[in-house]
Amino acid sequence: MRYQVPQFIEVEDKIFGPFTFKQFVYMVGGAGVCFIAYKLLPMFWAVLVMAPAVIVSGSLAFYRPNNRPFIETLEAAFNFYLTEKLYIWHKEDKKPEAKSAKDALTAVKSSVMVPKLSESKLKDLTWSLDINETIYSRETGKLEGRRDRPQNPF
Repeated sequence: MRYQVPQFIEVEDKIFGPFTFKQFVYMVGGAGVCFIAYKLLPMFWAVLVMAPAVIVSGSLAFYRPNNRPFIETLEAAFNFYLTEKLYIWHKEDKKPEAKSAKDALTAVKSSVMVPKLSESKLKDLTWSLDINETIYSRETGKLEGRRDRPQNPF
């Protein structure tokens, strides 16, 4: 006996036209709030209530930040703002110690190590590299120097 495996189980069914059941409920809820505000409040106050209701209901129905429902984002925001925060690290204020200018200068000089390379040492280094390169090329029988242009392999 063969069983058919359901596919597309993460996709919600469209029940009311192009809307899913959740989208339809969010939109009807927002429309209901707008209708009640329109009937009970003066027009100025009704618009102030209806605008956020339309934005929130539209966001709940259609906006998906990071491919998650907006209601989960709202829930996380409420939990973040209403729960206590646990701070682990607190900076301790230390009083700076008075140091003389000489002590600060010697501390900076001792902490920075810059190798000294004079012009004559640089020339000696390049000369020794050139000599070692030619010695190595004589041992292998190949010329392994710098190439200004690529050699033809054929």
